[in-house]
This record gives sequence, C-alpha cells and structure tokens, in this order.
Amino acid sequence: MPNIIHIDSLEYPGTEVYCKLTEAQLRSRLDADKAVFIAESPKVIDVALRAGYSPVSLLCEQRHIAGDAADIIKRCGEIPVFTGSRELLQTLTGYTLTRGVLCAMRRPCAPELADIVKTAQRVAVIDSVTDTTNIGAIFRSAAALGIDAVCLTRTSCDPLNRRAVRVSMGSVFLVPWTWIDSPGELQSFGFRTVAMALTDDSVAIDDPLLSSQPRLAIILGTEGDGLRREVIDEADFVARIPMAHGVDSLNVAAASAVAFWQLRIKTK
Repeated sequence: MPNIIHIDSLEYPGTEVYCKLTEAQLRSRLDADKAVFIAESPKVIDVALRAGYSPVSLLCEQRHIAGDAADIIKRCGEIPVFTGSRELLQTLTGYTLTRGVLCAMRRPCAPELADIVKTAQRVAVIDSVTDTTNIGAIFRSAAALGIDAVCLTRTSCDPLNRRAVRVSMGSVFLVPWTWIDSPGELQSFGFRTVAMALTDDSVAIDDPLLSSQPRLAIILGTEGDGLRREVIDEADFVARIPMAHGVDSLNVAAASAVAFWQLRIKTK
C-alpha cells in the first residue's frame, strides 16, 4: 500500500530534498550511500525505475495520485508519497515544469571505467562541459544513436543534475557512464581517440579512417573554448564537422549528435 502523506508546509521532515538542498548537498547528503538525485515527470521516473534505480520518496499534486502518478506510486511500494495543494507545491522553484510529480532516487556509485568499456565499441568522452542542458542533450543523443558508454571528466556537469536528467528525458539512465581524470585514459583500454576540434590538421568527420576504427572514443569539449590544447595533442585523430555559410561551429550538443551518427558502427 502506498504511504500517502498530506502536508501543509514544506517544512515537513523528508521534503527537504525537494526544496532546501542544493545539487551539491544532494550528492553528498550525510554520506555516499544516502546521496540522492531528483527525477521529474512520470515518463522520466518510469525510465529510471525500469533501469533499476531505487526510489526514496515521491512528491506530487493531490490530483495526480489517482491520475498520472498512479502507476508510478504503485510500483514504488511503501515509500513516502508527499502530497499537498497545488498552491503549496508551486512554491517549489521550477515545480510547474515537472508535470506534477517529483521522485527522490538513490544515487548509485559510479562504476569502474574498465567495467563500462569492456565490450564497448563507441564511447563518448565529455571534457569540461558544464551546461546542464548540453549534458542532458548529449546523453539523449548517445542513447538514441548507439553510443555504448559515456565518460566525463571531473570538471564536467553531473549527469544526474535535476535539469540534465529532465533534458535527457531519462536517457542518463540508459547509457552506462562514469567519471575519468583524462580523456587519454581510454587509450589504455584499446580505444583510438578522436578529438572534435577545429584545427589546421583536422580531418572531416566523414573520413572513412574514423568510422572504420573498431574501438573509438569521441571527445567533446567545453562550451565556448572547445577542447583544451593538451587533449587535442594527445588524441589519435582530430575531426571537424564541415560548416557552410560562414558558420564556425555547432553547439556541443548538436555536434555530438552529428558525430555519434557519422561515427557509429555500421551494420550491413
């Protein structure tokens, strides 16, 4: 049976994860095994549950308990389901964008790099990308276009950031990912690396040499400045997406979709 708890204040114990804790506090709350993240909307929560993520509590409008959230609540067992008036819940920043349902979920420990690339052929490497929207969009493209794993340098945005999760439409739950110190780490696992950058010695993204690589790690750089010089120098290849009309480059999220599609493993 669901544990429905009617609240008339956001001071109620257990609701602080939705309204008082910052993203950093959610990640480090109390200790690592109690860290959480927030998933928004029934669709995104459904993807997380199907991927094996564990719910801690739900917060939803009263009208959604027997409506949009009914199936989610049933599947979540006896966890607390906090509910209150629409007026109360709308005082949460961004709440009106969540389709009436929020879920606090247990944050898993990041897997070892060796485990997620063991059988991978195409890996995305995100280096110092800090915009949550771009992170979510990159993950959505990675999931849709057959990327086997995603690696992020520690200067990149957290994929389980609330907005990144929402923009990805839950795709962050579908592709294995972990943190790395340097994009060059992939080379020790048998990957050739290709840096997406505009340099004089870069090759076009449709160069057959790139797509023919059995194991390829595609490195994407930060907004604005792009990849660091040392990352480009350490890469096996440097590739560019040819531009028209004098446009110098694409947004990193758009560029990722083009690169993932062009460099995918092509099946006969």
